[in-house]
Amino acid sequence: MLDVSLAGTGGMMPLANRFLTSLITRLNGSMLLTDCGEGTQVTLKLLGWGFKNIDVICFTHFHADHISGLPGLLLTIGNSDRSEPVTLVGPCGLGNIVKSLCVIAPELPFKLEFIELPPSQGVSFELSGYKISTLPLDHRIRCVGYSYSVDRAGKFDAERAKAQDIPLRLWSRLQKGEVIDFEGRHYTPDMVLGDSRKGIKISYITDTRPVLSMPKFVENSDLFICEGLYGDNEKFQKAKEHKHMIFSEAAQIAKEGNVKELWLTHFSPAMPDPYNYIKFATSVFPNAKTGYDRMTKTILFEED
Repeated sequence: MLDVSLAGTGGMMPLANRFLTSLITRLNGSMLLTDCGEGTQVTLKLLGWGFKNIDVICFTHFHADHISGLPGLLLTIGNSDRSEPVTLVGPCGLGNIVKSLCVIAPELPFKLEFIELPPSQGVSFELSGYKISTLPLDHRIRCVGYSYSVDRAGKFDAERAKAQDIPLRLWSRLQKGEVIDFEGRHYTPDMVLGDSRKGIKISYITDTRPVLSMPKFVENSDLFICEGLYGDNEKFQKAKEHKHMIFSEAAQIAKEGNVKELWLTHFSPAMPDPYNYIKFATSVFPNAKTGYDRMTKTILFEED
């Protein structure tokens, strides 16, 4: 299962009751944070999941409302007695920007490791139990979208293990994905597992105009989290000028991508009550919801 929380939902600036947009997920105790604007550690404190197990922080882009909270968060992670490295992922230039921000957080008790994404193409890689895929977006500066997939191995097949004379003591290790050399034989997980089963996929896109490849990128997501800076269709031209989206555009991507559920986020400070505009999304994609700070969901693997 995967725990998901929309830690903040504000765009541009925080409001008294709304922190800046960020997402945190929890898988087997390990946490992955996406974006870290001013005050992110405050909303994470209210959420109550802790800080020590934040292993990965991904950034969509380097506007202040998506990264300026990083130094304080890193200090808080350090104060939670973490010593293991934290991996930071983001567009090219990430290392230099973090180095500049961390002038005010110079003595962290853990190492920072960086994955800088190529400027003009999406990539896929595995990290902390996720298959992470990226998509270049259309914003005023370089920006990327993310999808996070959790694969699910096939069921353990005891009869197959017995038929191949695999020692009982190795069954559990093979079921967990370990490759083993034992007493002159080579054992692999596929020797004891059936066909792989449907996993979990969530997608996260913010600060962009619609891109033609978005529906395919978010396709079949269990949860699609997407910006909607403005709710009213009358704000289309303003959103276009500032390289953002309105509710109905996000909903259209959700519809074309055949996602299960859409959460809207990154609301303009001029829109304090985004739920008043949800009709502009649900008229296109019925299972659309306006996000709110610390909106949380546990996504379970589907039963066979």
